[in-house]
Amino acid sequence: MTVGTRPRARRGTARTAVRTHVSGAASTALRPLLGAPRRPARVLAAFPAGLYLEVRTELEPQVVAVVTGEATRLPNAVVLNGDMPRAEVGDDAAVGDGSIEVGGLSLRAGRWWNPTPRLGPVDPARLAEALAAMSETCASSPRRPGLDRSQTVAELAEGCAAGSLVRMIDAAEGLVGLGPGLTPSGDDILSGTLVSLRHLGLAAGAERAVQLAGWLAAAVTFDARTRTTPISATLLHCAARGEASAEVLAVLRGIAGRQALEPALNRLLRIGHTSGADLAWGLLIGLSAVLDLAEVTS
Repeated sequence: MTVGTRPRARRGTARTAVRTHVSGAASTALRPLLGAPRRPARVLAAFPAGLYLEVRTELEPQVVAVVTGEATRLPNAVVLNGDMPRAEVGDDAAVGDGSIEVGGLSLRAGRWWNPTPRLGPVDPARLAEALAAMSETCASSPRRPGLDRSQTVAELAEGCAAGSLVRMIDAAEGLVGLGPGLTPSGDDILSGTLVSLRHLGLAAGAERAVQLAGWLAAAVTFDARTRTTPISATLLHCAARGEASAEVLAVLRGIAGRQALEPALNRLLRIGHTSGADLAWGLLIGLSAVLDLAEVTS
């Protein structure tokens, strides 16, 4: 998925004479940004079901997704209780002091949702069953990853499974920003791998997997804004903290036996052109590594 960013005259401003005040369900990952002093922002991408706002900071990119209930609930999203405001790429916005202002809309968090799963302990035998089921569903799905048959992805999987920090980081460095679109395939795979290693590693008591997640997080987020798109850099930072979309969280809960796995996995696979399949591939890489590393430490 691509979006044009050709300079043009600004149509909107951060403040308008009349504003519509609405509420939404905000990710707790956005608490620091929404609670900070008001900062200028701009519309980075605009679609019928969502807007991406880039907040202007001196540090790593901070992108906020404003979406409807039909859109993917990203870990950096506020889900509107109402219609999407009319806005175009390049329009001014503002984020902070408890609200988001864009396209004549003033949006505040009416409630919060947590993008970090709470899985609890999981028997490795349960994870092995989930790995077999996921592998079968992904292999038979017509939705293919954007980097299908990539040697670099295979090297990432091998490095994670072996618990090799050097091999894992070498492969990850080659994947950051790899592929077209707002969220390149390489980044989606890394995001899935990060949350899978961290949360399933904790659930299975595979300490080495959790350690690898920490090192991988540091490697893929270092200076991410120069290596990938602002939206994808923000999502990598979310994944590094263990935060994921609602669709990914559902698959993690399915893997842990907290809900049905197959329907959740099929919903994830349908996201975007390749994003859902890329995320599922990353989850598989992490899950397989957790099982291998849990056997080593048991």
